[in-house]
Amino acid sequence: MNIRKHAAIAALSIAAAAGSATAEEPTELGIGLILATGPEAAWDATLLRDLEGVVESAPHGLDISYKNINGKWGEDAGDAMELLAKSGRYQIIWAHSSYSDQVKALQEKYPEILFVLVGAGNEGLGGNAYWVYKRAHEPSYLLGVLAGRLTENNVVGVVGQFPSEDVNDQINSFFAGARSVNPEVQRKVAFIESWYDPAKAEQFTNAQIAAGADLTFQMVESFETCEKSSIMCFGNYVDHGETSPDSVVASALISWTEDINWVIGEWYNYAANGTPYDGNTSEKWVPMADGGSALSSFHAYEDKLSAELKEEIATLSAQIASGELAIPVDLSLPASD
Repeated sequence: MNIRKHAAIAALSIAAAAGSATAEEPTELGIGLILATGPEAAWDATLLRDLEGVVESAPHGLDISYKNINGKWGEDAGDAMELLAKSGRYQIIWAHSSYSDQVKALQEKYPEILFVLVGAGNEGLGGNAYWVYKRAHEPSYLLGVLAGRLTENNVVGVVGQFPSEDVNDQINSFFAGARSVNPEVQRKVAFIESWYDPAKAEQFTNAQIAAGADLTFQMVESFETCEKSSIMCFGNYVDHGETSPDSVVASALISWTEDINWVIGEWYNYAANGTPYDGNTSEKWVPMADGGSALSSFHAYEDKLSAELKEEIATLSAQIASGELAIPVDLSLPASD
């Protein structure tokens, strides 16, 4: 074999090796968060809690840092997103509420950034915009069963935030659970028209109690009101039985861990492998069976509830997890009887 042929084979080998080389894998990730309220609101606090856990677990070996900007809406939210994008330090911008208008104005301008929209009131944009949904209607159904069994006068209340799809589904499931075991349950529904307003939450809770409710599902933070009136209530998003054990029987919990890992995985495939972004245009939510939501423990009520009732809740929980019991998503506007 002559020298020229040797050289040609060597050149081909080098070219093949170069062609098979993969893109350099990223080692760092910055996440910028836009929060409608901030850590004082359970919706936002649960995201920060679960993001801390993901940071610690270091998916794909990533060194993850994040920054949260609180209390931004409208143009202010859009300006905050653009500041994060321009900085070059944040590869994911997580807009933790109804911010699709702001993301729509930015996603083509910053095609390398993965944007996240969360919850109802958004438009599925696709491309580099991913839509995370959170449904807690399944544990809310279980809270309803507890309410239907525990009410003494068959008047049960709910104090919600806004009448939106991911609030309505919980309220409707709660009452469906209550009436599944007690058809005589009468509904009392109120919305404070805010994502976080403790003063209005107290006002509306007092109004429900005055209207006869002896149990309330507190989708808003006002558990002192239940304690002052010596009524039982149920918590939402976080385990309020830990901080208000005298009044909270149980809570409907949410987790963002699966959602965060999904989003990071989509960004990593883009950054490491050149996989194009393919954001979802319809809602994507993680069911109770896969860890998206859960029912809390009973804390101080563990010894106050009957063994039969606790067994009933455990059985229903297992049936939901196995798929034997499917809880419908009812988005209709809840109303008082």
